[in-house]
Formats: sequence, C-alpha cells, structure tokens
Amino acid sequence: MNIEELKEIARLVRGDVIEMVTRAGSGHPGGSLSVVEVLVTLYYEVMHHDPQNPDDDDRDRLVLSKGHAAPTLYAILSRLGYFDREWLLSLRRCGSKLQGHPYAPDTPGVDASSGSLGQGLSFANGCAMRAKLDNKSYRVYCIIGDGETNEGQIWEASMTSARYGLDNLCCVLDYNKLQIDGRIEDIKNPLPFRDKWEAFGWSVLDVNGHSFGEIKGAFDEATKTKGKPTMILAHTVKGKGVSFMEGKFEWHGRAPTRDEADRALRELGFDNGIAL
Repeated sequence: MNIEELKEIARLVRGDVIEMVTRAGSGHPGGSLSVVEVLVTLYYEVMHHDPQNPDDDDRDRLVLSKGHAAPTLYAILSRLGYFDREWLLSLRRCGSKLQGHPYAPDTPGVDASSGSLGQGLSFANGCAMRAKLDNKSYRVYCIIGDGETNEGQIWEASMTSARYGLDNLCCVLDYNKLQIDGRIEDIKNPLPFRDKWEAFGWSVLDVNGHSFGEIKGAFDEATKTKGKPTMILAHTVKGKGVSFMEGKFEWHGRAPTRDEADRALRELGFDNGIAL
C-alpha cells in the first residue's frame, strides 16, 4: 500500500476509536490514538497473518502489552475481516466479545490477553522462545507504553530477551511522554530510554511514531538484526489527530461526551459526526 492509503486507514481507525469509546462511555482514547500508525503499519505492511485463519501456527504474533489501547487493535482487526464490524458497537458492554482490554479466548485475531501492565513483554518472550525451540520462522511484536516502564517486570523481561538472543522479537515503546497522572518524568522518571535498552543488550531505533515510512523502515531493520532483540522508540503524541486531546494526559482514560466526539470526528473528516 502507498502512504496515502495507509493514512486513510489511520483516519478511519481513529474515527472508529472515538466512536467506540464514546458509545461505551469509558475507555482510553489518548493512548489508543497515539499508537494508530504503529499498529496499522504492522497489520497492513509487516506482519504475516490471515483473517481467514487467525490461529495459523505460522502467523506472526502481536502482544499489546499496553492493553488499554485495545480499541485501536479492535478497529484494525474488524477492518481486516477478523470479525463483524457490528462488534465494535459493543465495546466494554456485559457479554461483549470486545472487552476493555484484549482477551484472546473471545476475540479472533487477539494473540494475547493483556491489561495488567508490565506483563506483555514476558509473554512475548515466551512466544519468541517457542519459535526458536520449534524452528518456526514467525516473528513476535510487542507494544508497551512509556509509563508502563515503571513496572519492574519490563526490565526483568528485557534481560531475558537479550540473554536468549531473541532476534525474532521486536518491541515498540509508544513514547507519547504522558501517563494517567501526568508527564512520565514527573511520576517516576524512566529516562534515558535509549541508554537503558542498549545497556540491557537490545538494538535500539528511534522513529517518528506517526511516520509510516520511518516505522516501516525500523521494522525492516529489526528483521535484519541478528543475535539480539530490537526496541523501537516510537515518538508519538497522546491523543494524536484530535486537537483538544493532543498532548493532554487528562484524555488517558476519559471517554468523550457526544458533543466532544462529534467535534473530534468532524476534525477527522467525518462530516456527519458519526464514524460507525
């Protein structure tokens, strides 16, 4: 796909996210919007996967460790045909197959249940180690948040990744610089990221997390890297695409009102103020 086609998919996905979270009356729009380009690039340009065979043992795996960004994952999976788009209207409702955080047993295309922050990279390690042991060629991709690096398990897992030379593992850090209570430096400063990940034995790449070209180039570079895992530091904007949400930690976990959603959707090019 060309860049303009990918940008259009990203616009549509952002519309889905706003509509889903608004209808649910709860959710996490800020961190869902910041990771759109990364996930669109993975599913449309990088990962080997098949919506008609979601359990294919040779598929690439995606572990969304920052599980509160599930609306973006669900929007993409629905557009690829993993499940009916009507499901999006049931986000976070009792009995829904689309829970507030990914739940693999219920949702086609979801490879890992997540939500308890810090645990996804350990799960991804297990997937990558299994591929090595079974001589499988699939790759494993893990998405973590910058605030999530406050969790000690992230750093324990990072040592394991390097210890076993998991070059079939690529982790993306959604570096939007904000967590639920404010700027990451003001909560429990995890910086400097590059120095730390390199010291833990990883190959580290910095990209504009909203540039499809840079993101795709980094994934290509990760595939070529041998003997160590790759960390992509994706510099992003929380709430990307909606002017009154961008760079505001207050939108980490608050759903828009209908009026706010209408305004956001019109900014995204949905003239009738409705995406779904």
